[in-house]
Amino acid sequence: MSSSRVFVGRLAGRGVFDPVGDQIGRVRDVLVVYRAEAAPRVVGLIVEIPGKRRVFVPISRVTSIASGQVITTGLINIRRFEQRRGETRMIAEMIGMRVDLAPEHTAPDPAAQATAVRATVEDAAIERNRAGEWVVSELFVRTPKTGSGFGRGPARTVRWSEVERPSEDGGPQSAELLVQTLVDLKPADLAATLLELPKARMSPVLEELADDRVADALEEMSETDQIAILALLPSGRTADVLDRMEPDDAADLISALPAARGAELLELMEPEEAEDVRRLLEYEFDTAGGLMSPTPIILAAESSVAEGLAMIRRAEIPPAMASAVYVTHPPYETPSGEYLGMVHFQRMLRFPPHERLSALLDAEIEAVPATASAAEVSRRLASYDLVALPVVDDQQRLVGVVTVDDVLDHLLPADWRHADTEGSTR
Repeated sequence: MSSSRVFVGRLAGRGVFDPVGDQIGRVRDVLVVYRAEAAPRVVGLIVEIPGKRRVFVPISRVTSIASGQVITTGLINIRRFEQRRGETRMIAEMIGMRVDLAPEHTAPDPAAQATAVRATVEDAAIERNRAGEWVVSELFVRTPKTGSGFGRGPARTVRWSEVERPSEDGGPQSAELLVQTLVDLKPADLAATLLELPKARMSPVLEELADDRVADALEEMSETDQIAILALLPSGRTADVLDRMEPDDAADLISALPAARGAELLELMEPEEAEDVRRLLEYEFDTAGGLMSPTPIILAAESSVAEGLAMIRRAEIPPAMASAVYVTHPPYETPSGEYLGMVHFQRMLRFPPHERLSALLDAEIEAVPATASAAEVSRRLASYDLVALPVVDDQQRLVGVVTVDDVLDHLLPADWRHADTEGSTR
């Protein structure tokens, strides 16, 4: 097995491969156990395999660890990982931990060595020792800034033997450092990581995360998990997060809360965002109106193909919503003027940029009424091989669009995100 030193901050997200080079998954954390007189011992890796499942890979199954990749024997237990008592996750729990630098290592000046100095762990290295064990060998720590001025204090790399773990009440762990490792995660991965955090770290991490990232994560959680997360946020922050969620997701979440709580949050939200949510709450949850998003791309009949393509190129437009633009009479926000038709993305690609959208309308696709059942919406999407379907009110005004992911969320079991009911991995 490779014995090179590896910092776990660089290992997170790296690929895990079998002996023939096929990727098994990605590293999400490193699991260690503390020992009284020795450095913490690495017991295994937490690896995410296809299906977003986190599994435990014992360190004995790992043949090589480097900052770029991990090679295993190829034999893994695919049951869902569950953390045991006494085990510590290095990324989720050790990074950001406060430690005391032993007095003899705090400064060259003997006068400054009388007391230990509290430092914050910013990264940690694992290394294989002479006995063949993978252990936590070094910590990259930062000490408080001394003197006046702004900025951070000095940083250094120290051996594990040079630090003393503080007692359990030695101060909270830094959430900022952990959040830095979450920045680039996709929403589903971010949601899974948040839900796996120890309860003591959940609140400070949520405080450090930007509102839009919390919103992204909430949209990927079950209703029960969403409510549990909101319970950790003050009302004002909750309203800010709801403002940044997709209106249909925000409406579903508010409808799951007690009526008084939902009304309070709607009053705290931005008026425009709250209005979209209130309109969605008027519909039954299992109808087209209850499933739809009220923010499709709406353009005038005289708009050009170039304008349509420019609108769907916007990064914030979800792929399913970018599959088509919708043409109406003014106004061009929901509820719009009279609905005229939809123009598919692929059809726009076949015509010159100056072509008017009115000439490209799909005459075969009829909009569904907002009162149509979820079953009817599903049949229409399947019959016409669509990923999105326009929804109109009784005055033929466009009020929203139902996408295939909206329907899937409705049709799948409530616990589909946690459908694996098998036991722990060990």
